[in-house]
Amino acid sequence: MSGRGDSEISETGEEQHAESTQDVENVEEVEKVEDLEDLEDPDDPEYVARRARWTAAGSGALLALAGLAAAVLRVTGSAPVLVPAAYAFGAGFCAFAAFLGSRGRTRRALWVLVAGVMVMAFGDQFD
Repeated sequence: MSGRGDSEISETGEEQHAESTQDVENVEEVEKVEDLEDLEDPDDPEYVARRARWTAAGSGALLALAGLAAAVLRVTGSAPVLVPAAYAFGAGFCAFAAFLGSRGRTRRALWVLVAGVMVMAFGDQFD
């Protein structure tokens, strides 16, 4: 006697075959998924929040770079000092909005982004 109970006796050949075919089917289902987007539900709150964070951070960074580029271009031209300063200040607002967006504060990031663009637009009026 080996000391094993009846429930621990090895399975018959049919049971082992059924388990192996089930494993093959599971592997085939996993292979059907081509990328992670198929696994993510667009209505999932985590997915929506992640997309909002990326959008806020990306648009803030893009507007910050655009504001800095405009400030550099205006400094080299004959514009009044207030114009490049407004672009640089607005770019700082947008960079702060990108930081807020990356930390998950997307509503605040949106309002700071709007304020930064408004500062840049207001400064452009002095040109």
